[in-house]
Amino acid sequence: MKISRFTVNPFGMNCYILWSGPGGDCIIVDPGMMVDSEKDMITSFIDGNNLTLKHILLTHCHVDHACGARWLAAKYGVPVEAGALEEPIAEQMPTQAARFGLKIDSTPLKIDKTLAEGDVIQFAGEEIRVLETPGHSPGSLSFYCPSSSVIVTGDVVFQSSIGRTDLFGGSFSVLIDSIKTKVLTLPPDTVIAPGHGDTTTVADEKIYNPYL
Repeated sequence: MKISRFTVNPFGMNCYILWSGPGGDCIIVDPGMMVDSEKDMITSFIDGNNLTLKHILLTHCHVDHACGARWLAAKYGVPVEAGALEEPIAEQMPTQAARFGLKIDSTPLKIDKTLAEGDVIQFAGEEIRVLETPGHSPGSLSFYCPSSSVIVTGDVVFQSSIGRTDLFGGSFSVLIDSIKTKVLTLPPDTVIAPGHGDTTTVADEKIYNPYL
């Protein structure tokens, strides 16, 4: 499985495309595209590699991670998948955009399919395991690919940092518990693909992250 990263929107959010190779299938995680040039970048990659989009996965439903989800779902006829506890946040997408002063087209986001701890997505001969990692938001999910030794964490943990907990439904103690019990228990060489910033590893965060 290949993983390509695209950094979009004013928040520097990492959108990931998991793909099996040219002419194969793909999954997009956190389509936070806010302007046409960002949408074109993503669709050019998908269409240019002749990929078939199978899943739109959201780690959580904050506007910087999810504002392009409904547009992408309509374009490719693919459902939007996220944690059930994110539904109130998804419904407030226009309010979120206004709060940050974003001049973007925004409507309440409908989650088509809810995901939960223990769900497994079969993709490109691999398993993508759904982990519930709340704390940054109530229904935050991480997507762990053991065969590729990578976990996509959204805003749970970053290189030498962690997600903020001062937004709706955030909890510092819950977030730290999520990181320690769900992320840091993975093999040390597991690559952490965060929602913002560079990749890191489980081993490095155990040693260098001052919050942990």
